[in-house]
Amino acid sequence: MGDNMSDIEIAREAHMFPIAKVAERVGLDPAWLEPYGSHKAKLDVRALRDLSFKARLILVTAINPTPAGEGKTTTSIGLADAMNRLGRKTMLALREPSLGPVFGVKGGATGGGHAQLVPMEDINLHFTGDLHAIAAANNLCAALLDNHVKQGNALGVDPRRIVWRRCMDVCDRQLRNVVDGLGGIADGVPRQDGFDITAASEVMAVLCLAADLTDLKARLGRMVIAYSYDGEPVTAHDIGADGAMAVLLKDALKPNLVQTLEHNPVLVHGGPFANIAHGCNSLIATTTAMRVADFAVTEAGFGADLGAEKFLDIACRAADLAPSVVVIVATVRALKYNGGVARAELGREDLEALERGVPNLLRHLSNIRDVFGLPCVVAVNAFPTDTRSELDLVTESCRRLGVSAVLFEGWAKGGEGGETLAREVVRLCEEPSELHHPYELDEGIEGKLDAVATKVYRADGIDLTPAAARQLRQLEEQGFGGLPVCVAKTPYSFSDDQTKLGAPKGFRITVRGLRVSAGAGFIVALTGDVMTMPGLPKIPAAEGMDVAADGSVIGLF
Repeated sequence: MGDNMSDIEIAREAHMFPIAKVAERVGLDPAWLEPYGSHKAKLDVRALRDLSFKARLILVTAINPTPAGEGKTTTSIGLADAMNRLGRKTMLALREPSLGPVFGVKGGATGGGHAQLVPMEDINLHFTGDLHAIAAANNLCAALLDNHVKQGNALGVDPRRIVWRRCMDVCDRQLRNVVDGLGGIADGVPRQDGFDITAASEVMAVLCLAADLTDLKARLGRMVIAYSYDGEPVTAHDIGADGAMAVLLKDALKPNLVQTLEHNPVLVHGGPFANIAHGCNSLIATTTAMRVADFAVTEAGFGADLGAEKFLDIACRAADLAPSVVVIVATVRALKYNGGVARAELGREDLEALERGVPNLLRHLSNIRDVFGLPCVVAVNAFPTDTRSELDLVTESCRRLGVSAVLFEGWAKGGEGGETLAREVVRLCEEPSELHHPYELDEGIEGKLDAVATKVYRADGIDLTPAAARQLRQLEEQGFGGLPVCVAKTPYSFSDDQTKLGAPKGFRITVRGLRVSAGAGFIVALTGDVMTMPGLPKIPAAEGMDVAADGSVIGLF
């Protein structure tokens, strides 16, 4: 494989093993597979549920990124390949890509270079249809709710207080706020409505946090979709939607098995965004990996202030998990970006900007080690434009904090380029640790939000808008005060202002809205200008895509 090949060219040149052979590498019985062609399959995990966890869990997270992303998935894949090269039976669990970023700006979620998942095109496009099933279930609930209102409204649903939105798996700002039900009496009840991207829907979060099909149905039933004229919550179970939604999701609940370029097994399942949801792959996939391998690698979305915090405070609580070690991915490019360098200039050496940006990395390190109490290592994801002086500066800054920084070259060398990182991860797994949380569940919603803001973001505190304060009181009166909090925030800053880069101080977090995801089991706090339906950039990636006469895709990475 040539060094100048694109990601898709490298993926197309790869020789893939039959998926049954990949399964056998970690002792999975091929009879448990439901193949989707030769190289991907659903995994029926029922035969594994009685097995205890035996793997050490490794969480991969990152610093605050540039808008282009900095290779966290590539690092996760390369690390798993490297650990298997060292004879450590390792399984990877990752999120499914959303078509929003694929056709928008950031790209897919299958890694890059020689640290990729295959079949790359399938995974990044429709894959096994999980996201479409989630959208169908979500929109069925919306249709049943509107039909209930139209057909007599026995529950007294207030159309002005319907909180359930429709969803779709592309970015479309035009649909953030719509009015529907227009026309005649037969066309429904006119009301204000809107769409979220599928990755931000509660159904996605429910699927990712459910333990099994029974738990999935129970969580779907608890979802609050509207409020009555009396102010009482109306759930999906109240309108009889939970069973039908589970019917649509029964196959989507099964994790998907694929392989790396080095033929190591990977479970790819679920895909919530970490800036507007909890940002982790399904717990079913992660716990399955922990039952069959000696080491399980999983990834949390965006920076550690978002994905890692939510994984540790929400997902780990839900499944009684705790990572043995946390890998924090950093790049010289992203640190210079946090030091004020424009994206177009990131390939130029700038030690002063790097010095200004390094505190961002150090704050993430301090959070993982001192707030959450976990061992950590920095993986410096190498780019060709990095200079030796820049790499030395990052390494020395980490060393002064007592943390190792290891050069990761998985993009160029695959698993071989991650062996140094793998050895350090294995070493750290032997260190004793105990997961701590920045808040206890009984602290009240405001107290939990303040704890995340002050201890993780290092803000001076939180400010609730009048609307958020009113919503907080209502949620606690309705019995939701004991849930963990899920902060929706820009990924580019510790603050709620994406222009405050590096390690800002002297700021407060403004909470403009609160809503309950009762099925998922957390309170969502909306901050800044975060949208649950992203928009497309000026020049979307979709404009450069096409399909050739032989069916091959053009312009996909």
